[in-house]
Amino acid sequence: MRVVITGANRGIGQALDEKLSNLGHHVIGTARQGGEFEHLDVSKPSSHAALARKLDTQPIDLLVCNAGVYSDKHQNLADGYPHEMWRDTFEVNVTGVFLTIQNLLPNLQMSTSPKIAIISSQMASDKLASGKSYIYRASKAAVLNLGRNLAADLHGIGIAVGIYHPGWARSEIGGSNADISAAEAAAGLADRFESLSLEKTGCFETWDGRQHPF
Repeated sequence: MRVVITGANRGIGQALDEKLSNLGHHVIGTARQGGEFEHLDVSKPSSHAALARKLDTQPIDLLVCNAGVYSDKHQNLADGYPHEMWRDTFEVNVTGVFLTIQNLLPNLQMSTSPKIAIISSQMASDKLASGKSYIYRASKAAVLNLGRNLAADLHGIGIAVGIYHPGWARSEIGGSNADISAAEAAAGLADRFESLSLEKTGCFETWDGRQHPF
């Protein structure tokens, strides 16, 4: 299976790159800095276009939209959450996901069983609204909605879409006190990707296989 993972240079993305590679899949990881990964700044349309040109004619069986930012963890309601933080977060967490899928859609259509996995968060859920982190929560709720709508539109051309809460994992975003390691999250997510099908398209699941409340 040929896999593309955005944000593969750290955290859960890096763990997914390692896990799926160890399972024998051909993994193309991307990172904003490039380096050992393919260069992709998900906030820049020109960067998406350049990657699409580089991957032209290569089928993609699984596209994992993992790149994300969490900038408002310590903001306060009185004088925090500046406009620029809203803009920059949504450019990465929402628009970046859409542009990734849009630009690589021809490659997905070359696969015989294409899948898209969108990494959202339990913080996207209306049922678990506990306050604070307004920008991150709103962006993850938006990408959950995006994934559900893409699932409806892409079903007719045979592309399955799954949306996932990766668990509270120890990483730059999750912090050092999180419940599970990035490797544990990646192992569970790899199983979720394997089980994703058109029958399950539009699902919102946890890393360990539970249906997540919307």
